[in-house]
Amino acid sequence: MFQFLKKKSVAFVATAVLSTSLLLTGCGDSGQIDGKPSSMTIGSASIGGTYYVYAGGMSQIIERATGIPTGVEVTGGPNHNMTLIHNGQLELGLVTMGPAYEAWHGEGDWTNGVEHRNVRVIFPMYNTYSQWWATENSGITGVRDLEGRIVGVGPQGGTAGTYHPRILELLGINATIRHAGISDLVSQHLDGQLHVNSFAAGLPVASVLEMSNQRKIVMFGLDGEDRDKVVTEFPYFTPAVIPASSYDFLTEDVETIGIWNMAVAHKELDDDLVYDIVKAIFDNRTTLEQVHSSASETLMENIDKNTWMWMHPGAIRFFEEQGIELHPDVYPPEYVR
Repeated sequence: MFQFLKKKSVAFVATAVLSTSLLLTGCGDSGQIDGKPSSMTIGSASIGGTYYVYAGGMSQIIERATGIPTGVEVTGGPNHNMTLIHNGQLELGLVTMGPAYEAWHGEGDWTNGVEHRNVRVIFPMYNTYSQWWATENSGITGVRDLEGRIVGVGPQGGTAGTYHPRILELLGINATIRHAGISDLVSQHLDGQLHVNSFAAGLPVASVLEMSNQRKIVMFGLDGEDRDKVVTEFPYFTPAVIPASSYDFLTEDVETIGIWNMAVAHKELDDDLVYDIVKAIFDNRTTLEQVHSSASETLMENIDKNTWMWMHPGAIRFFEEQGIELHPDVYPPEYVR
């Protein structure tokens, strides 16, 4: 019988609608009750990023709908989540489609050549926007100013941690890269240990807001020939725009690149349970949006952003009942029509 391993999790606690306050829960074996886990954990990313907040709201919705205690685990991000779910160490997780593509095909040194085919998409989340920021007095206003600078890129297993160093290398920009959780990197930036910080997440990023409350900062992304070169090299990225309304310190939109996020589950998770999870998310989408505004993009029709990764049969049933047409390549071998 499929068995999830023990792990530490962080439970997201509701106050008013849903709160961003968190409590550490103890270790425990999830076990099985009537074919369903007695508890579940969602793999997120570092504290201070969008994944952490979004997963917290998601966990409360799922727990209320299913009656199954659901916590949030701080992880290294999408790469780590793909591995943890593939290995049966997490039931649920959040991933961006770039790292998911590499894991799926066993590409990149971090996959050790293992094709992560035990993971299934369950619903679309939001577009991840590549964001770079520096203090106003640094004189840094774009990626071409990063030559010789110290640049934070988030945790090693995250989208920015994976792709921002590759992007700089592709563009021929030599910078010193620092990996860490985004909150730690903001602290380093405030202490003058970094010249620039960057992250890839939905809008807005709490840690960017934190920094902007303490320093005058400028934000930039990728545009023009540099963006064209990146999108050609990494086709799962697309041109994107950070609206000026995303942050109160912005006076105009920021051109950049984006990559879609999907919620995923282990393929052995019960079909009816996954159906209930997906239904609960869309029944409570406005509540999730109150937790983080990026959930405004958590729309059923955005499942069309996945054209290659197998979906969970429970999720397929939900979307087909809603009349949503799915790409033919997302139907897994275990799916029975």
